Amino acid sequence: MRNRLIILASIIMMAVAANAQLIRTDDLEKYAKERYGEKWTEAAENLVSTLTLDKNNSLTYIQVIDCKNQTKDQLYVLLNYWATASFNDAKSVIQLNDKELGCIIVQAYLSNVASHVGGINTYEISVKPIIKIDIKDGKIRVTYTVQNYDAFIVSGGGIMGAMGGTVPVTVEEKWALDGCFPFVPKDKHKKTSAKALIMTHAFSNVIMDKIEEAVKNGLVGNENDNW
Repeated sequence: MRNRLIILASIIMMAVAANAQLIRTDDLEKYAKERYGEKWTEAAENLVSTLTLDKNNSLTYIQVIDCKNQTKDQLYVLLNYWATASFNDAKSVIQLNDKELGCIIVQAYLSNVASHVGGINTYEISVKPIIKIDIKDGKIRVTYTVQNYDAFIVSGGGIMGAMGGTVPVTVEEKWALDGCFPFVPKDKHKKTSAKALIMTHAFSNVIMDKIEEAVKNGLVGNENDNW
């Protein structure tokens, strides 16, 4: 069994270069538009009825995936390398990697999911989803959580500010989801928050699909003992 796990790990490592990035932001936006439409505010209003913030006012998705006859150790090796390959940029962090416990926790990073140039300020929103994978024989549970939006604001960097010669000032804020549209209809950053929600939701779909594909079909599709 130990030799099989080593062989499996070696095969998966060869797939790292080809699997290094889950999805680019512009490709995610295209995916989101195809699924939810190009009108972000309307899409967020349609989606909100299916969403519930958890007790920490975070947006959380949970999916249990059947992995047939794969053991906990086999799944751990596969998912360990999937996480390493998928989240290898400087702003993504594997926070926990415990084989005995059967748990992998990753803080991912998706930059500039929404931006807006206003009269006074400009806004750029990024998100840091926390992805928790619990592993047992024949089954995994994936939990995807977004606690807030990271807002990069250039005060005075808007159209009027530029025309008036205002010296821009950079401010970083964390926007709580329960204070953003569509959870709050009168959010002053309505359009920006709407797009941030749709992109965050779309990324959860991508994560779940990628993990399910990895555990059911492997990273390259030919991980087996016939070599």
